[in-house]
Amino acid sequence: MDLFNFDPNATFSFFLTLFRISLILFVLPFFGGNSIPTTVKGALCLVMAYALWPKLSFPGVMFPGSPWNILLMLAGELMIGLTLSLIVRFLFAAVQMGGQLVGFQMGFAMINVVDPLTGASVVITSHFLYMTTLLTFLSLNGHLYLLQGLADSFALVPPGGLFISGVLGEGMISLAGQIFVLAIKVAAPVTAALFLVDLALALVGRAAPQMHVLILGFPLKIGVGFFFMGILFTTLARHVGDFIINMGPTFHQLLRSMG
Repeated sequence: MDLFNFDPNATFSFFLTLFRISLILFVLPFFGGNSIPTTVKGALCLVMAYALWPKLSFPGVMFPGSPWNILLMLAGELMIGLTLSLIVRFLFAAVQMGGQLVGFQMGFAMINVVDPLTGASVVITSHFLYMTTLLTFLSLNGHLYLLQGLADSFALVPPGGLFISGVLGEGMISLAGQIFVLAIKVAAPVTAALFLVDLALALVGRAAPQMHVLILGFPLKIGVGFFFMGILFTTLARHVGDFIINMGPTFHQLLRSMG
């Protein structure tokens, strides 16, 4: 921008780009987490807006002319970011739910840790699977698909042109329903193995009542649970990879329904 030849359209165009990038990045996982200082997130938004403005921008004439319309536009930009964020958080919610089921079966329901993102108390196996999924998601470049969704929003949803349709609601409900399906898939190997251990202990206790089945069962279930959790990592990585592959088309479909 030439400071000595002030162009209002260019200024308004930059502000539209800055609003879109900053409001979406502040609510996206990994980029807008509570563990990142606000000044760092603000600097990241400014740098990305200035770097992407020559390639991804809106015409300055699309800037609203009244304060009320500006507030509506900002609310729409925030809604876009929340939609993209929820899609990714569905994956981690499913993994945490699966970890809760595994921890209950292993007898770890009373061993809780504090989730650094939400501040809630979760079972230790749930947090362990969450951190494993987070590292797998980043290693498979899932965060780049988030930036791709941000870039697609410039072409599919104009500023102030957000439209909440029935297709968007149906898509979000369908994705939310996948939480329970994926949680069962994550917890199924460990849960099935621990069920067989419980069945074997029940038969042993029936055949030899003098044996202390409870004393034998606690370390046995923990050992079997950790063994199958090690096998679970391969399956978990495959589920995360499939989710990342489908994440791009899902973003595109939902953004198209919002525009």
